[in-house]
Amino acid sequence: MNQTERAQPKKDVIIVGTGIAGSLIAKLLTDHVFDTEAKKMIHRAEMSDAKTYRELSILMYEAGLEAGLELDSASSMTNYNGYIRKFYMEEAKVPNSPYPDLKQAPSPNVLDMQPIVPPFPDKKGYLVQFGPMPFASDAIRVGGGTTLHWLGTTPRMLPNDFRLKKKYGRAMDWPVDYHTLKPYYEMAEFEIGVSGNVAAQEYPIKESMEEYYGKDYVFPMDEIPQSYMDQQIIKGLKGTSVQLNFEDIPLTLVPSPQGRNSTPNTAYGKAKLIKATPSDSGYTLSLANIEHEEYKALGAIWNPYQGERCEGNASCVPICPVQAKYNALKTLKKALYKVNKNENLQRNPHIQVQAQSVVYKLSVDPANRDKISKVHLRKYFSQEKTDFAEEVIETNDSIVILAANAFENPKILLNSKYTVVENGQKVEKTVANRSDQVGRNLMDHMVMLTWGLFPDPIYSYRGPGSTTNISSFRDGNFRSEFSAWISPLDNWGWAWPAFSPGSDLSEFLNAGLFGQDLKEALAHRLSRQVLFHFEIEQLPNPNNRVTINDQYLDVLGIPRPVINYELTEYEMRAMEQAKMASDQMFERLGIEDFTKYNATDNNTFVYHNVRYSYNGAGHIVGTHRMGDNPDDSVTDSYCKAWDHPNLYIVGAGNMTTLGTSNPTLTLAAFTIRSVESILKDLENILK
Repeated sequence: MNQTERAQPKKDVIIVGTGIAGSLIAKLLTDHVFDTEAKKMIHRAEMSDAKTYRELSILMYEAGLEAGLELDSASSMTNYNGYIRKFYMEEAKVPNSPYPDLKQAPSPNVLDMQPIVPPFPDKKGYLVQFGPMPFASDAIRVGGGTTLHWLGTTPRMLPNDFRLKKKYGRAMDWPVDYHTLKPYYEMAEFEIGVSGNVAAQEYPIKESMEEYYGKDYVFPMDEIPQSYMDQQIIKGLKGTSVQLNFEDIPLTLVPSPQGRNSTPNTAYGKAKLIKATPSDSGYTLSLANIEHEEYKALGAIWNPYQGERCEGNASCVPICPVQAKYNALKTLKKALYKVNKNENLQRNPHIQVQAQSVVYKLSVDPANRDKISKVHLRKYFSQEKTDFAEEVIETNDSIVILAANAFENPKILLNSKYTVVENGQKVEKTVANRSDQVGRNLMDHMVMLTWGLFPDPIYSYRGPGSTTNISSFRDGNFRSEFSAWISPLDNWGWAWPAFSPGSDLSEFLNAGLFGQDLKEALAHRLSRQVLFHFEIEQLPNPNNRVTINDQYLDVLGIPRPVINYELTEYEMRAMEQAKMASDQMFERLGIEDFTKYNATDNNTFVYHNVRYSYNGAGHIVGTHRMGDNPDDSVTDSYCKAWDHPNLYIVGAGNMTTLGTSNPTLTLAAFTIRSVESILKDLENILK
């Protein structure tokens, strides 16, 4: 083990993580240069041959393997095809199954999760789970981050999601409102390449769709067609309602906006770029047209003409074989390769991405207790070996950006201790944690599944994982008493709750069916399987948290995330109400209910003498929340740490509350907005 400290040359910006947050920031920063005469940041499109510009020097660290970041056409195709082959060979097709299982940079895996028996924690996987409930979601530490295995669903948050305290007396309000984030949602939808139909959206909000989206706004691409199953359910539920909490709630089923390629929408117009312009407060980002270029879907990173359209492979989670689904490697490649004067892609020499590098702590400048002065990491040499080199980079004149997931960001911060003298006494502190909120307020969507057999064939297992959602329960007065939820209709039959179709085959073989009898039994059941999916909002709870403990280290000697996690009655009651809604919809549709929750399930509880079980949605948020006040939040609304002028902490951990939408689009929106503040800080450093 080589523990010799090696110094890196100084950089303007250091970014930890190559997921969507880190890649967005890298792409947007490399799109801009510093005008040395005007002393301002400008977009590359405005560069003149008559002026002198300074390029930003950027260093990114990725904990995953080097191969995951080789984005030239040949290497990226070879590596991604390796992911696909691994997926085919794995018996359990869980979200992490296609990707390297690294002992040097381990990831939480749903296969490792099991019930907790107090007082001992569950230590089977990467997470050390003290519970009382196991945290049920995973993530992946690989180039591109967890966008490699996300489903790709991209609804925006609703206006009331940002003001739960003001509206319903619950949780804490965001430091920004929906109107503030609205232009950044448009930028995020452009960068991800969202397919959808604005005119078909309908939500339980007081704003009209024109107010919510903007007059004449359209998504970049047309909607992915709703599945035949969706169409039959829509037909059966049209014009009906369910009764919850003594009120009738009309059922509204809408096509889901998605980050996957379809046909470019002619009304969207030209291709666009995200451009910063100076403003009174610093910089403002906006979308600008590229007049000579039509908008096109962006295909695979190795070949832009493959994956230009979704092919309906149905394996969106865990992997899209053709990369029609967005992943952050597409954005990262735009940072690493720029179009030169000859309209060819050229490697950008001013950005370096160093893989197999696990950042584990930050240091604070002894002479200036507010400034982050060093980033410490351990670089391992191969997937097979655990030896590593200790590396450090000086950051006194740099912007440091933590852009890892909501487990890793707080883990790094909590491991970054420093001492100050207050009132003559030495006091130990941790970076960015004046509020004591680092690691707290861990949230996820609790996914309650209900499943049954439709009276007629509806042909599951076709197309993307989900193309329609029930939006009726995303907001309402009931939120003062129990959680809101969104209900995607899943096109995967009973695969998630019952491991179909393999379990069906096993059942029928054990019953003695063979030949034509077996084929008919499988066709009869598999063609009629229906799965309803209730993603239930969880409120921030300071007791749900990520901590560290030197008793629990990984093979590099870095603390593992220690998880404390529980549900409140607010969420349990929502599950009860969601099951009531499911029962009413199943009855109306004539679905034979096969839903069964068992005491042996990993995540199960009894509420009002009825058992409920749930899964994780993979929506890991809330461990370094943004806010208006440094006493109860970790960052401001631009994701800048209250305590350190050169530190930004970005990602899903910034989310103040969760709402009912998949978090990726929202975290992309506020990450894009954070670049305005980063550009201002860089201007002050460079001029």
